[in-house]
Amino acid sequence: MDTGNWSQVTEFIILGFPHLQGVQTYLFILLLLIYLTNIPGNLLIFLVVHLDSQLHTPIYHFVSTLSFLELGYTAATIPKMLANLLSEKKAISFSGCLLQIYFFHSLGAIECYLLTVMAYDRYLANCRPLHYPTLMTPELCTKIAVGCWLGGLAGPVAEISLVSHLPFCGPNHIQHIFCDFPPVLSLACTDTSINVLVDFIINSCKILATFLLLLTSYVQIILTVLRIPSTAGKQKAFSTCASHLTVVLIFYGSIFFMHVRLKKSYSLDYDRALVVWQYSHLSSTHSSTACTTRRSRKL
Repeated sequence: MDTGNWSQVTEFIILGFPHLQGVQTYLFILLLLIYLTNIPGNLLIFLVVHLDSQLHTPIYHFVSTLSFLELGYTAATIPKMLANLLSEKKAISFSGCLLQIYFFHSLGAIECYLLTVMAYDRYLANCRPLHYPTLMTPELCTKIAVGCWLGGLAGPVAEISLVSHLPFCGPNHIQHIFCDFPPVLSLACTDTSINVLVDFIINSCKILATFLLLLTSYVQIILTVLRIPSTAGKQKAFSTCASHLTVVLIFYGSIFFMHVRLKKSYSLDYDRALVVWQYSHLSSTHSSTACTTRRSRKL
């Protein structure tokens, strides 16, 4: 294909919800409420955990890290989504689009790793309680958290690099509510099968590997809890994992449907609705994780 006549796209237009023009205001209010609830809720958890010496335990260390992460995760997409709902020209620069994709995927990867580590922490607390203080030390928690951040931030670099070298000659309308790999790849003026394959391999390895580790931890926890003779003991053990397991099911259920697929054509309206549903549920379940863990420790 002759590339000499291509004019490189310098910005994209994010279409958002083009078939729901009559309810744009309601969507704006919904997302704004989610965002305004998310910010103080996660900030409060982060500050309380760091200021209360009684909460300086491994599980709360990871909960506070998760709360801090959630601030960045939502900030990567929701402010721009809110601006687009009120704006006539829903434009984003090419570099801004790549940055949004990078932070959305890197922070999402960090959340995968943190949720997996929290499941392992619950496994040690329930299945090896006598060894738990010596195994999950504060120094190890810090190293694990740093490793999660470094691994997540490095994750999408290869995919972003491949996309940045693709030619985009128009149209420049992104059929989504924010920039993401599949809708951006669909606009490229060349074959993107390599990009789709790399994206599939990276996401599959990352999501499936962490999910299998999560599953292994919870299978061991369930087997251990079922051996507890008293009903009250079983309820207390399960209560320490309930909120974390809810976050895991919502988060992984969403990303399995959105990111583990070996094609670039898909139901765009389905993805838009799934993102809004994910944000609306995770914003509340992240906060309830800390509250439920705190209550279970008092039982």
